[in-house]
This record gives sequence, C-alpha cells and structure tokens, in this order.
Amino acid sequence: MKKIEVVAAIIYFENRILCVQRPKNKLSYISEKFEFPGGKIEQGETQKEALKRELFEELNITTDIQELFLTVSHEYPDFELTMHSYICEVQTKELILNEHIAQEWLTLSELKKLDWAAADIPIVNKLIMNG
Repeated sequence: MKKIEVVAAIIYFENRILCVQRPKNKLSYISEKFEFPGGKIEQGETQKEALKRELFEELNITTDIQELFLTVSHEYPDFELTMHSYICEVQTKELILNEHIAQEWLTLSELKKLDWAAADIPIVNKLIMNG
C-alpha cells in the first residue's frame, strides 16, 4: 500500500481554529471533508519547511509554526497516511482559498459539528480533550 507523509496546521487566531473543506474528489472518503490545512513533505524538506510552503500555496498565509501537537497514522482504503500536526498562530484571518472550497473559524466546542476526514479526527478529539 502506498505510504504518504504529510504535515498539517492547527491554526489559531485568538481562540478560534481554522478548518478548511476539501473539494469534490473521486475518493469518496475524503471528498468534501473538512481537514486541517497542509500537505505532502517534499524531498529534502523538514516538516516545518513543508508546512510553511504548503500553507502559503494553499491559503496564501504565513504562520508562526510552534510545537508538534500529534502525529496520526491512518489507513485509508487506497493509501496509508502519516500526518504530523503542528500548533500555529496567525495575526489575521485574511487568507485566500487556492485549493479548498470553504473555511470556518471555530472554537474548540464547535469542532465536532463538521464532517472531518478520518485522519483528522484524532487531532480534533485531542484538541477538545486538552481544551
């Protein structure tokens, strides 16, 4: 099975967290699901360098990337995903959705209302638990 390693950002602005919605996809289990933004680590990049690049490509934002929050391993039907999530902060909610179809800035207590991609759920649960 194909293995993919990615980074994801838990982006805080004041007490809200950025949640972004994926576009329609031929893989039904990730199509139009919410996720934390990020993407694949390119060869030669550190996790933080990859996250910085991906956030600029996807959202046109620069973030203050802080500590590693949680690494999740998840097996989807077509691939195995290892996702390293980082706590990040931004100075503004201004961004441009270059790849996603929607965004929401939610408090911890609101996170569960979204339809999350399966690999992102452990991050949501830990955020709420640590609340």
